[in-house]
Amino acid sequence: MESLIFEKADRIGIVRINRPKALNALNRQVIDELESLLDVLEGDETLSVLIIGSDEHFAAGADIRSMVRMNPAEAKTFSFSSTLDRIANLDIPTIAAMEGFALGGGMELALACDFRIASKTAKMGLPEINLAIMPGAGGTVRTPRLVGAARAKELILLGETIDAVRAEQIGLINKVVEPNLLMEAAMEWAQKLCQKAPIALKTAKESIGGGLNCATISEAIKLESERWADLFHTADQKEGMMAFIEKRVPIYKGK
Repeated sequence: MESLIFEKADRIGIVRINRPKALNALNRQVIDELESLLDVLEGDETLSVLIIGSDEHFAAGADIRSMVRMNPAEAKTFSFSSTLDRIANLDIPTIAAMEGFALGGGMELALACDFRIASKTAKMGLPEINLAIMPGAGGTVRTPRLVGAARAKELILLGETIDAVRAEQIGLINKVVEPNLLMEAAMEWAQKLCQKAPIALKTAKESIGGGLNCATISEAIKLESERWADLFHTADQKEGMMAFIEKRVPIYKGK
């Protein structure tokens, strides 16, 4: 891979975008390499958490020079939506470690993750409206689910950039940390997630996503109840409850 760097620390995967001269802007090569990496990661049963980050800048949007003369058909082919959906639908938790610019497609990449931790230096937004387009890889869909319709319209229709403190205030990100503590904070959360039962994490993630897509709260609660009951088929559920009763640390096997 030329545009991505991937490493693994025990059960934690860390992928970094590596286009520093372009402020880590997303282009077709980055997305194609990410697709190939996801092919591997989706079948890796030893992976429990994925952190996505970059050095200096998370991702300064998409590569505009490669988009300016596209027609609608070419733009549809260029879209990153399906790749970001794959990230959002991974069975394992995902964490975006954000510093510097996280704009446009870069912000949409972060939105596809389960958690967003940002350095105080981070600047983020969805400025596509300033180029006479709009977010096209989940920005208009995931943002209102996080911050509500009014705040989402503020971000998308005004197209302004906000800092990490403001982003945390409106619920766009989970946590703000000092710049030198960003990866440490992401790893700390990842390590905590590694201690949880994998099937329970997967099921809870599915329940949250499924509930948001249900037409009614009653339907969502019914599906949640079914998923909750299904976990009692697992050996991890027995291990987790017995460990609690016996006052010891559980040993989960993902079964």
